[in-house]
Amino acid sequence: MITRKRLAAGVCGLLAAMTVALLPTPALAAGEPDADASPKVELTLDVSGSMRARDIDGQSRMAAAKQAFNEVLDAVPDDVQLGIRTLGANYRGEDRKVGCKDTRQLYPVGPLDRTEAKTAVATLTPTGWTPIGPALLGAADDLKGGDASRRIVLITDGEDTCAPLDPCQVARDIAAKGIHLTVDTLGLLPDAKTRNQLSCIAEATGGTYTSVEHTKQLRDRVHQLVDRAARPVATPVATQGAADCTGAPQLKPGLYSDREKFAEHRWYRVDVRPGQELRASVSVAADRAVNNDYGVLLRASTVHGREIVRGAEAGDGRTDVISSGLRYPKAPSDASDEDAPAAETVCLQVSNSFSAPASVKTDPGMPVELTVDLVDGPSDASDAAFFGLGHGWWLLITLALSGLVAGLLWGWISRWRVTVWRTN
Repeated sequence: MITRKRLAAGVCGLLAAMTVALLPTPALAAGEPDADASPKVELTLDVSGSMRARDIDGQSRMAAAKQAFNEVLDAVPDDVQLGIRTLGANYRGEDRKVGCKDTRQLYPVGPLDRTEAKTAVATLTPTGWTPIGPALLGAADDLKGGDASRRIVLITDGEDTCAPLDPCQVARDIAAKGIHLTVDTLGLLPDAKTRNQLSCIAEATGGTYTSVEHTKQLRDRVHQLVDRAARPVATPVATQGAADCTGAPQLKPGLYSDREKFAEHRWYRVDVRPGQELRASVSVAADRAVNNDYGVLLRASTVHGREIVRGAEAGDGRTDVISSGLRYPKAPSDASDEDAPAAETVCLQVSNSFSAPASVKTDPGMPVELTVDLVDGPSDASDAAFFGLGHGWWLLITLALSGLVAGLLWGWISRWRVTVWRTN
């Protein structure tokens, strides 16, 4: 009898353990988002003394920012982890060294408690300096960890007052770490110097710059940027090209980011099987002052150095990003799957002809974004690449024959007209 009771108790215990193991974890059952997979945003607000100016819709710049923040906080998506950092909010003195350290996290990055966040914003009073560089470093540290998108939204009404720590160089250093952190900047009634500095910060990290003159404009733009973080685009994979094809990294189809110094050459390798077409494009961003007249080259060659195809583009300073691309269709093989030749290793070379004044820093290099795709090769004669027109030879022959036929036809018509005229 006792044995049967023990057996029954053991069976019940085993069933209970299996049931608990099969149940979802409490976090998943409650529908809570995975913290590592949730996008992160930190609103970084200038609270320096100049924010007292009353020139935005009849109220102070600080009041306009608070109003916009309250409305934005009400609309933050549930899956976004949001934090708030301030700069120039605490130190009222004249000691520049102390004032340039005045940045702190007002509300930690994480699941948003709207009431608590609004209460924290309500306590802010325009106070001190404008340490944009230290604030960016602090915000980048606040957003560490996780694989989801990360975004800093910087709102200020003036340029940094804490040189020589150049906020533009700080942004380049952040971008060079390959952590895919974007900085978007908003200037409240900015002057030319502020506009140039904020544009430079945004360009260095692939972000955007917006000039703001009204409260509604500020609210709508911040809301748009927070909402954009919840629906991020594809994130490039950080890679590092080599000085030659032999030591180049092997790339698969995807989006890649790298850094390239002025007039540098970088190499990458892609395997292309028979019947596939390689499509590659590259963009190089001039994230600092550069001289006019520059170009970018994307070249495909064999491992022995024979050029296959190239794409090149030139610029003269009217754009901040210059791009080029190429296509290489590899002929299909008639052999069976077992006897089919191995994939061909194609070497991709990315080169630029940028130059800059001696005062411009070249380290870290300029941002490079490389896209690699492998698709089924063309099998239809309607595809220009099928005839090799991408290499230019067939196009040249077609134009030459067309010109010859047109010339013969025009000569015959001219002789006929002269004959008719003489006859009459």
